[in-house]
Amino acid sequence: MVILATLTMSACDNFLDITPTGKVIAETGDEYRALLTYEYKYFTKDRYMTTLRTDEMLMDKVKTSSTDLDAYLDLWRWKDDNPSPTTSYFSWRSYYHSVYIANYIIQNQKKIKEATAQEISQLVGEAYMMRAYCHFLLVNLYAEPYTHCTPSQTRGVPMLLEADVNAIPGSSSVETVYNQILSDLDNAEQYLNVEEWELGKNYRFNTTSAQALRARTYLYMGRWSDALEASKDVLSVYNELEDMNNSTTLPNSYKSKESIVALERFSSNLYTAVDMPASEFISLYRSGDQRRTKYFKRVTSSTYSLLKGRSDEFSCSFRTAEFYLTAAEAAARLGHTTDAINYLTPLMTKRLNASAYQTTTALIGTMTEEELIQEVLDERARELAFEGHRWYDLRRTSQPALTRVYDGTTYTLLPEQYTMRFPSEAVEANPEIERWQ
Repeated sequence: MVILATLTMSACDNFLDITPTGKVIAETGDEYRALLTYEYKYFTKDRYMTTLRTDEMLMDKVKTSSTDLDAYLDLWRWKDDNPSPTTSYFSWRSYYHSVYIANYIIQNQKKIKEATAQEISQLVGEAYMMRAYCHFLLVNLYAEPYTHCTPSQTRGVPMLLEADVNAIPGSSSVETVYNQILSDLDNAEQYLNVEEWELGKNYRFNTTSAQALRARTYLYMGRWSDALEASKDVLSVYNELEDMNNSTTLPNSYKSKESIVALERFSSNLYTAVDMPASEFISLYRSGDQRRTKYFKRVTSSTYSLLKGRSDEFSCSFRTAEFYLTAAEAAARLGHTTDAINYLTPLMTKRLNASAYQTTTALIGTMTEEELIQEVLDERARELAFEGHRWYDLRRTSQPALTRVYDGTTYTLLPEQYTMRFPSEAVEANPEIERWQ
């Protein structure tokens, strides 16, 4: 597996400034599975890195290690002009390497030997999922939010749809990228046939994963009716929630009953940098919310440390609670307040103690439509904290101008900074990526 994966590293695309020096020679089902397993194992942790740019965490000159300051400070304070050369940014190359391998599997599916038709079909379905998910994450890092632009007239990101090392693609429009994602999800559903992977292999995409990503995609597009229907489909298969009143398993564990796909891991080195949850963020949790003490540890009267992510056990890309929240938001935005509350209630039952549950449900019952929408967004922040959702929720909704102070200097996040710039080395290697028409 390692040899095959190493060979594929030399078979990336020219526009990533990687010179092909080798050749992939995969023939059997096991060898193709090994290629995909490598991509799963080293899949980017960018969703968790976005936490640095949100209101979830602090960074302190005294308490934060010099190594973490070197790597993450400029990302945290939104210093995107001339950042420190030691700054760790998002994994542009890794996305396109994964896409290349996905394309290779899709293109060569009829050449796969020593595998059953069902095994080959599952591999191809996972490849379509990998391509869709990588393009989804890329367009939500490096292009304007679908809900804050004219998608057909706004530059998106480069799409790779074939395993061609000589391809030099320009960017497609935001609309085109999203349409391709949805098309890939349709294809994935035609091929995926494993309903649930055994524990330890549940990092792999399964038959529900396409609908899960579809629900998230529709949510980010503001297609509320479609997001609601896709969420319902997910919940028809995965509807169990961890009861945090008595369970010791956190819901973002790959061992959790909520786990749908446990692909993305919380990086251990990033953990040390984000081990300072902002007290203002903690204040979103009401009294009696079990997540306040199970997600965070109180250190002093005003400081906390993070409990939610100390090991690779905390691997989570899609889990059940997200889709209760997606359904609730979609219903609320459609004006279906009763339905929205009905999707919130099962989650609150499992997250609040009895007294807090009674108080909160009574409060929600008196909310206006706008207040209920904000409550759902706040509940997303509380439930999905430090799982890489907050940045995307901020950018697709109000894009607030966040401020923070470091070493006596105040920094402000402007709306345009919710879209990351293409990496300079990618632009230098291929100026075509700036072209999209």
